[in-house]
Parts: sequence; C-alpha cells; structure tokens
Amino acid sequence: MATPGGVGTLLLLLLASGEGAGPEEPRNFCLGLDIQDQYDPFYLNRTGECFARCLQLGNVSCNPEKLERYWLHYEFYLVEKNLEDRVDMPFVKALVQNFSTDTSEDLLFSLKPSQIPRQVMMGEDKPPDRVRLPRSFFASLPGSRSAVRLAISVLDIGAGDLFKGPQLRLEDGSSVLNNHMVGLSVGRTPVTRLPEPLEITFSHQRQPPNATLTCVFWDVNKGDWDSKGCSTELGAEGTVCHCDHLTFFALLLRPVLDRATVQVLTHISQAGCGVSMIFLAFTIVLYLTLRFSLQRFKSEDAPKIHVALSSSLFLLNLAFLVSVGSGSAGSRAACWIRGAIFHYFLLCTFTWMGLEAFHLYLLVIKVFNTYFGHYYLKLSLVGWGLPALMVIGTGSANSYGLYTIRDQENRTSLELCWFQKEPALYATVHGYFLITFLFGAVVLALVAWKIFTLSSVTAGKEQGQSWKAVLTILGLSSLVGVTWGLAVLTPLGLSTIYIFALFNSLQGVFIFCWFAILYLPGQISMPSSSGGTARLDQAPSVSHE
Repeated sequence: MATPGGVGTLLLLLLASGEGAGPEEPRNFCLGLDIQDQYDPFYLNRTGECFARCLQLGNVSCNPEKLERYWLHYEFYLVEKNLEDRVDMPFVKALVQNFSTDTSEDLLFSLKPSQIPRQVMMGEDKPPDRVRLPRSFFASLPGSRSAVRLAISVLDIGAGDLFKGPQLRLEDGSSVLNNHMVGLSVGRTPVTRLPEPLEITFSHQRQPPNATLTCVFWDVNKGDWDSKGCSTELGAEGTVCHCDHLTFFALLLRPVLDRATVQVLTHISQAGCGVSMIFLAFTIVLYLTLRFSLQRFKSEDAPKIHVALSSSLFLLNLAFLVSVGSGSAGSRAACWIRGAIFHYFLLCTFTWMGLEAFHLYLLVIKVFNTYFGHYYLKLSLVGWGLPALMVIGTGSANSYGLYTIRDQENRTSLELCWFQKEPALYATVHGYFLITFLFGAVVLALVAWKIFTLSSVTAGKEQGQSWKAVLTILGLSSLVGVTWGLAVLTPLGLSTIYIFALFNSLQGVFIFCWFAILYLPGQISMPSSSGGTARLDQAPSVSHE
C-alpha cells in the first residue's frame, strides 16, 4: 500500500508531466512512417497531399522513397485486398476488374485523367488517352488461371518531388508529361518480356519545340525512370508507348536546351566569338598592310570581298556579345535598337557569304564574259544596302523587342534583344539564310566537281593534287558559310548543337587561315597549281573600276 508521501509524489509527477506536455503535434505523413499497407481513405488522402507538399526546395520534411513505395504497393492492394472495383479520388483514378484469360480480342481502356479508367467497347471511338492490351496478353501470364484480376490506375503525381528520380531532379526543365503516371498490375506476380507489347497512348497537342519525348517506366530497384523494354512512337496528336512488361509508365519531357545547356552554349559562343573577332581583326589589318605594300591589292576584287565579309562578321560577333551581355537591360527603345543592329549585321553576313559564292561562280564556273563596270561598288551596294532595306521594313512592323528562351517549366533561360514577332524572324532570317546557303552550297559543289575533275587529269603530272583540292574546298567553304548549314542538323540532338555552336563561332579563324595562306608575302611567289586549284582567288579581276 502506497504511503501518503508516495501518493503525493506520484500525483505531483503526474501533474508535472501533464502541465509540461503540449498539444499533440500533427502527424507528418510525408515522412512515410507507419503508412505501409494503410490504404483506407484517411491514409490515402493524407498521403496524397504529399504530391504537392514535397517540393525539392520546400520546408516540409519528406521521404520520397517510402512514399513512392507506398503508391507502388497500392496497386497490389487493389488487386489482392480491395473489394471495390473503382477508385475515384482527386489524385488517383483506378479500375479493378476480373477478366477471363480466354479472350479472343484486344482490350482497350480509356485513360482520361479526369475520369475513372473504363473499358472501351467495340464500335466506340478510340479515346485520345488509352491503353491497349493485346489478346495474347492473358495467355502470356505465368501460371494457369481462368480469370485474372487487373488493376489500371492513373496517378497524378503533381509538380512535387515524388516520382522524379535522381536523374530527372538534376535535369533542369525535365518533367513527367502532365504529371500523370499510368499503372497496370495483376498483383505481386511479375509480368515481363511479353511476346506482344502493350500500348499506352499519351495525348498532347504537338511535340513541344526543342524537347524530346521518351516512354519510360518506374524501375523499383533503381528508384528512377528507365526506358528498357519500352519504345517510343511519336505522332501528330500523341505518343504511343510500346512496353513488354507491367508497372507504372509515364512520358518524360526533356528539353533539348535546358537552362544549363543554354548557359554552356552561350559560354562556348562567347569564347568562340571573341577568338573569331581577334582573327578577323588580323585579317583586316593584314589586308590593309598588303594593300599599301603591294600594288596588285588595289585592283583585285577578291581580297576586298573577303575583307567585307570579315568586317560584317566582326561586327556581327560584336553585336552578339553586346546583346547577350546586356540582356534585357535598358529601355524598350534601346532594346529595339540593339535588336535591329544585331539583325542588320546578321543579314550583312548572309549577304556577303552569298556574294562570295557569286564571285566564285564568275571566276570558276562562268569564266568568260564576266566584265562588270564598278563591280565591287555594285557588290557593296548589295552587301550593305539590301540588309538595310530589310531592317527598315522589319522595324516599321515593330518586330524587334525582348526575346526570351524558356525551358519546359516556363523558367527563363536566356533573354536578349531580338525578335518579338515570329513571322518576321522566319521570313527575314530563316528564309533569307536558306536562300543564300543553298546558293553557296550549289556553287561550292560545282567548284568542287571542277577542281577534282581537273585534279584527276593532272594527277600524273603534279604530285599532291588531291590534298590541295581538299584544302581549297575547305577554305572556300568558310567563305560561303558552310558552317552555318550545321544549323539544319541541330534537331538531331544536343551533340550537333554543340558542334554548330563551336564551328560556327570560329568562322573568323577559318577565314583568316584562308586569307593568310593565299596572300601572305611568303606565299605570293609560290607557283600556282595547275588550273588554279589552290589559287582561285588570284584569277584576274572581273572588273575595272
């Protein structure tokens, strides 16, 4: 029997513990503690809130691995223990149904995110979001069963940190299309290597620009997305995923140019443009030096055209560095002016590359009847005047302004003063470049054919004609802007974008090398190769001014 003193002490301790204890803190379900196999509506709702609360930079403590495991096991629960055949909650829609394994036709199900999945009967239109199970699916399942319980679910994972995986978290701008996952399960029995893959169609209006779409599944062992066993079939209104197993599937959206990639490409272009400007300045200085020291430079047109191209390219690189460096700083009028100047020197560069091709055509292809009075003056009017007229027309339509490159999460990757109206961009940049590039490519191909034909004829007389011909074509390609043609290959992948940025920004270096080889005093006295294979620029002038 407790003594009075002992009872008093006990009461004091109980009172003290009661006074010190505050109200019970709300339970954090996002930590994933003691929630496994707890799938009543209370747990489902509380755990479903973690899709929005578990942000990578948020303040809520989360355990993504446990939460992901919770939802992966939910389909097992639906198949094995759940008595309901439909689940309709804000973040998950599911259909659970028994199917005979002796089916003679494919099964089609609608996967509209806002509705519970349902079977589509024969004669109905195919829904835009759907899954097709081939008739051979049930016969491919392990074991001999007359019926199979199948769960099909659509899970809205939100924009949080769940089901992103290590790789997706590191890729800035990558995401799961519409934040939707599609799950298929027949219980804990693994279903892999199906002889005929199932088809899941994810609808979208059109493939986003500068982005790739990839069919993936959630690899439980890695805790990340993987594409093994799945193939991607792109379509105009959706993407079809063909997969040979059952699990959770999604369509990953990966921007070709995310923020990190844009920054790297910008740094490469800035460094390349800086180096190119130095060598273009060397080219101009070398020309002026030779012009004052050699009489022939005062009358030849080819060096003047090379220097005009070098000048326009130098000013273009300078305008690019200023535009990228200043970004959106300044007033709208200042941004308009920077965009117009950048556009003008870009068009001048395209025009002078086209004029290089035209001059090459007169020297090598046409050859005869190539006299033009005031030839270089007329070329200058076209080279500097035509771009000015195009810029005036574009500016009058108020097409210049702030141009923003964004990633797939609508975050700004780069801002510069450029075009704010796409039709003008397509017409005066893309279209104009395509015309000048195709003209230059055709002329270069004709010149190459003529040079290599001549080289084969003289191969027995002079040694080393082949490598001289190759070097000549490479030198001429820098003048007509072949490196700009690499832009056509950029949709092939990120590697071609890096190649384009590197080689195109170094065009000035290539031009200087060509100019120095042709015109340095040490080279002037060298005998020309037969037919001028390596000395095309030293053919007689086509005009007299």
